[in-house]
Amino acid sequence: MTDDTTNGRPFGDDISPALSRDPRKRVLFGSDTYFLESVEQLAALTADVDGFLHRHAALLLKPDAVVSRQLPTAVDWLAREGFRIVAAERTRLTPNTVRSLWYFQWNLATPERRRLADLFTDTCDSVVLVVRRDADGAEAPPSVPASVVLTERKGPTDPRARVPGQLRYATGRYSYLLNLVHTPDEPADVARELGIYFGAALRQRVYAAALAGEDQSARARELGERLHTEVPERDLSFEPAAERLERAVAEAEESLAPGAVRDELRAARLAARDQEGHRRLIEAVWRAGLPLDAWDMVIVGSHVLPMKRKGLAPVLGGVSVSDWQHHLARSAVR
Repeated sequence: MTDDTTNGRPFGDDISPALSRDPRKRVLFGSDTYFLESVEQLAALTADVDGFLHRHAALLLKPDAVVSRQLPTAVDWLAREGFRIVAAERTRLTPNTVRSLWYFQWNLATPERRRLADLFTDTCDSVVLVVRRDADGAEAPPSVPASVVLTERKGPTDPRARVPGQLRYATGRYSYLLNLVHTPDEPADVARELGIYFGAALRQRVYAAALAGEDQSARARELGERLHTEVPERDLSFEPAAERLERAVAEAEESLAPGAVRDELRAARLAARDQEGHRRLIEAVWRAGLPLDAWDMVIVGSHVLPMKRKGLAPVLGGVSVSDWQHHLARSAVR
């Protein structure tokens, strides 16, 4: 049981250090319903919960990956990096899902970032891939969890910091918000996030497929192809989106009665020649309540609006392969 108590009673279960190197995460997840339900369901299917979560990782391909047609790129990259896709399903990122997923990190998110995220994450289904890393053998868990390795190889959120070989470099360096893919940081996060993405019936199918271990890359490609027939392709580059947005604002001005709203939009559109000017334009559109193209608003907004609140740390931060190697070494000494 966790050390935190009320009237001598613990808040939640003990979480194994094999699932997270962070003591704070182990306390928080010990009472987290998403984590608990997911682990309980997995425990009914296998006695080796820790081993399963150590060997497996998850990759979320968000709507920006769908519209930019980067799902095949991700599937190919996983194969090159030694990750076998063992389960693939669609999911929907509603505003509540997004807040649950990043609950322990979005204390850093600005209001603008949250608003932009809500504009695109629910525009179409996303795809979740469960992958297995077999580089160190199928039976023994790899020395570092698959989720930690995949997260490090995926690349950082900041597009300026990505380098060749990383997944986010291969799929496109658009903006801080439009980063196309997400991975859970550690084994405990794998369980929790699968608990968020899927209800009990679909999660049962995902865990059963992953335990069977068959290559599901063909299914992953099929899901991508279906989504591509349902969702129009979009260019996520800044300049074309900014031009489209300015034209759309100019057209909207013509339909507005003369007055302060129209004057503000016109002044903001004419000033949209740099980052500050485009920021003014986005804010003017929001104040006017114009129903303009969501993707163009997100593309431009993600380049010019603040994404991170300054002076704060996330409730739960990320971990690196080096962090886990030190964690394993300390555990071995004990």
